[in-house]
Amino acid sequence: MKLPDVIPVFPLPNVVFFPRMPLPLHVFEPRYREMVRDAARGPRLIGMALLRGDWEADYYGTPPIYATGTVGELVRLEELPDGRFNIVLRGISEYVVQRELEGKAYREAVVAWRPVADDPLPAGLRDGIATLVRRYLERIGRDAGGGPLGASVDDATFVNFFAQQLDVAPLEKQALLEAPTLPDRAVRLRDVLEFRLEELRAHPAGPPGRPH
Repeated sequence: MKLPDVIPVFPLPNVVFFPRMPLPLHVFEPRYREMVRDAARGPRLIGMALLRGDWEADYYGTPPIYATGTVGELVRLEELPDGRFNIVLRGISEYVVQRELEGKAYREAVVAWRPVADDPLPAGLRDGIATLVRRYLERIGRDAGGGPLGASVDDATFVNFFAQQLDVAPLEKQALLEAPTLPDRAVRLRDVLEFRLEELRAHPAGPPGRPH
């Protein structure tokens, strides 16, 4: 698929999207309903971006976003009777915003496409992450039997699945997304898991001040 230079951008405060992953979304704001309709009539692409800083003060305007995001292909579209949408995106490629454009009700940006992060992982790193994931899920009382842990998937799918699905803060996930290579992302994921396990050991009910 040839990717365009301009994409619609859908900023959210708590979603970090990774290539190869599915992302279900409920779209209810009028400007983003328009975005979905336009995407469905065009290349069916929507870029997800994480809001940053004091975004609440200007949420209905153009609050700041992190420049690095992932574009997804619209693979499922359900329009509800009141005009809202349920959609599913499939992560295609990572991008970096070069500049935003004006003229639409929703946000659009000129983007540069990041190289595909699918380098093979060093020996032992994947197994080490799998062990940490199992320990982490056991500590929070979740089943460790599903997902890529028990499946034969490539390294990029393995790393991106846990980067997107694990219950860690959006800023930590954004740091994972911004890693320059897949091994770098995997190392950061390992470090995040080790830190979360240390937190759980020190504060079994959750560290003071951390949202759940």
